[in-house]
Amino acid sequence: MKVKVKKYTEQLNEWPEKGHHIMAQYDDEKVIVYQSYRPAIGNFAVRNQFFGGPFKYTRMTWIKPNFLWMMYRNGWGTKEGQEVVLAIHLKREAFERYLSQAVYSSFQADLYESHEAWKEAVANSSIRLQWDPDHDPYGAKLERRAIQLGIRNEEIVQYAKEDILEIEDVSSFVNEQHQFVLQNDLESLMVPEEKPFISRDETVNKRLRIR
Repeated sequence: MKVKVKKYTEQLNEWPEKGHHIMAQYDDEKVIVYQSYRPAIGNFAVRNQFFGGPFKYTRMTWIKPNFLWMMYRNGWGTKEGQEVVLAIHLKREAFERYLSQAVYSSFQADLYESHEAWKEAVANSSIRLQWDPDHDPYGAKLERRAIQLGIRNEEIVQYAKEDILEIEDVSSFVNEQHQFVLQNDLESLMVPEEKPFISRDETVNKRLRIR
């Protein structure tokens, strides 16, 4: 597995406890994001290193850079239709592009002149942005907010075929770590090494409230 991991308990002391943070594993070249799919879609993606086959380009697809937020949503890979957990090594320039285009899923009075202006922005955007409560390994809500990005229209084709450097199946790792959670053994729990992501574009950081 190419995703770098570290003890959960060690990272817990390093992570911010509250505020809006894009927790992710990244460097100058890439950002790792997560998705979960049924085997037909997930296995195709791993074999072919792009999304195709039964993957539908007509539906919005959501990516999450925060591993534990993904684990909350997919029940550590136990939910039906989310059994194959993928770590997607995404070009950083693509992730930055998504952030620059992203429109909030809900009206933000400080960013949009009116509900009508926001609705128009949503209609014209291919990237949706949503902040939700982050979660601990057990699924309990935290004060820190976690981001997810929805991709559609022309951007979904580029995401599926051009923006990805590598697709890894991390289902086995997820299943192994889930056992420690079930046994209440967080001292043994390993999770991807993550830190707050800061965009190279200060206007994006301001709009996303991450600075």
